Amino acid sequence: MNPYVVADPASVINLNHPGTFLTWSFIDISVANLAVIAVMVFIFGLALLVPFPSRHASQRPIPGTGTLAGATDTVTTDSTAGAAPADPDADMWTARVRRLALRLLPPGKLLPDRQPAYVASWVYIFGVATLAALGLAIVSGFALALGGPDWWHYNSVGHFFNSIHLWSVELFMAFMVIHLWGKFWMAAWRGRRALTWMTGVVAFMAAVVECFTGYLSQQNFDSQWIATNGKDAFNAVGLGSFWNVLNFGQMLMWHIVLLPIILIAIVGAHVLLVRIRGVSHPLPAKRIPWRDRTARKAAATADAAPWRGPTRRYDILKEGTIAGLIATIVVLLAAVLLSSPDVPPLTIKTWATVDQIGFVNTAATELNGTSVSANYGPPYNNGTGSLQQVGPVSWQKLFGITQPVDSAKLFVLVPLTVAAKTDPALATALHSYTSATPAQQLRWATAYAQATAPGAKKVPFRGGDLSLPAAGPVPLMMASELTMARSGALDTDLLAQRQFYGTDFTKPLLFIADGGYYATLATRMHLTGDQWGVMNETGSYPGQPWLWLYQMWYHVNPFGDSHSADIWAVYLTGVATILLLLVPFIPGLRDIPRLIPVHRLVWRGNWQQPATGPGGAPVQGGQGQEHGQRTAS
Repeated sequence: MNPYVVADPASVINLNHPGTFLTWSFIDISVANLAVIAVMVFIFGLALLVPFPSRHASQRPIPGTGTLAGATDTVTTDSTAGAAPADPDADMWTARVRRLALRLLPPGKLLPDRQPAYVASWVYIFGVATLAALGLAIVSGFALALGGPDWWHYNSVGHFFNSIHLWSVELFMAFMVIHLWGKFWMAAWRGRRALTWMTGVVAFMAAVVECFTGYLSQQNFDSQWIATNGKDAFNAVGLGSFWNVLNFGQMLMWHIVLLPIILIAIVGAHVLLVRIRGVSHPLPAKRIPWRDRTARKAAATADAAPWRGPTRRYDILKEGTIAGLIATIVVLLAAVLLSSPDVPPLTIKTWATVDQIGFVNTAATELNGTSVSANYGPPYNNGTGSLQQVGPVSWQKLFGITQPVDSAKLFVLVPLTVAAKTDPALATALHSYTSATPAQQLRWATAYAQATAPGAKKVPFRGGDLSLPAAGPVPLMMASELTMARSGALDTDLLAQRQFYGTDFTKPLLFIADGGYYATLATRMHLTGDQWGVMNETGSYPGQPWLWLYQMWYHVNPFGDSHSADIWAVYLTGVATILLLLVPFIPGLRDIPRLIPVHRLVWRGNWQQPATGPGGAPVQGGQGQEHGQRTAS
């Protein structure tokens, strides 16, 4: 029996065949992920280089004033109408909040019909495109919810909606990364827009966690492998004590309820900040000297001032509608042509059927206490085998044991006790084992584990009931354990120990992960850590290439060789994230866009703020005014 059986979705192009991977130096990357990255870079390059099809920039003078339409969002009143009577409700909280909202975000900012003329580049569309793809992901998630969390595994309609969901998420993340690239090279945090940049970075991180919980909620092989390997990092920093990635039900609730609320709230705040502060002005053509504080201060003031140069028409609703249609077409084509991956999960039944010797050997290591889970440590037990610590505090020990796991009892003795009720021979063997001293139990279990270990001199297997006097009653116990596993009873038993919904796979997955067959399957699918597996998906599907930074630390010494590699990866990724978040405030980092002038591809032309006279009116003949006149003509 081959457990690596892939569902055969009705798609034109089959990506479920084993993927192709390339190795360069210490980096392994799938061709699928490389294709996604290449497409993203290509799209970003096109956005920088392809001329933007726009009407001529124009300035519309407001009749009777000296200002230009779109140059300011202030609302004027007719002074000849006389003063309005005092509002007796003006001191109410509601009235104050309303006035504040109107002052920060008047209708002309919330739904603008004009933009500065320099907003004429494809790079600017990826913010709206990201929102369009997010909308598709949400709608397709609603469709999946109609049939429940697992109908897409066995229903073709459900699988199609899952494919839509997958590719809309891929599009969402790709557009968000490209949007982040563009804003970085524009130094978009200038002009008191640091909070806009920071909410964008936080939205990206929230999206990564949202995608991560989505992968965990699939209940297929990919989600199993991500869960059993991802748990180590979360356990190392203490989060695993209350955020259990092996509990697929918990991850599903986070994915469909809590994280979407957080993500939408952050994205909404980011969009509102963009509308309040506006888009950042073009960087000056000439680099400002480092020591010229006066010039730098003047530039900062100009960046924060309202744009008073030429403007252009901007139909935000039309742009959003077109972006949504294009994103929908792309996602539907991908769903029809490529479908989505769904390698069935590995069960204890499948493992025990395909790898009988490996199964009973693993069960014996559970008995003698040498398995990984038996010695893991918090949050499962008091072992130290997987205990990680960097610095004076052990977060893993600090939060204690919250999901108790006694491997010998949980995986072997308790299930056999149930089976012994209808099997007298097993009841006798189990009684002999439990009545013996701990030292004798250890000798018996160790003798059996050594006899079934890889490379050991083989004895007649007889379904696990070895002719091995040194192992005492253990061979009969292991034969019964194997029979239970091959019948599917052990899968059921380990889940049945939980009341209510059977969505917590902590126990069966810890048992499966202790065996070697599980890792063998993952290696075939290129999912292991030394294969940069956190970025990969089963088959030839693209995975999560935006997680390269986290994966990289496992391949960089001395962190990769450390016993605490997981916690190092979390810490260093956290530091890098904080640096990205605080770019607006870090000298050197915030100046990279000035030193590497990619922004010149975005802002073609000499866009400068026009000189202004008293009251903010443009001075005729100013540099920006001349450019606006030339463009309009």
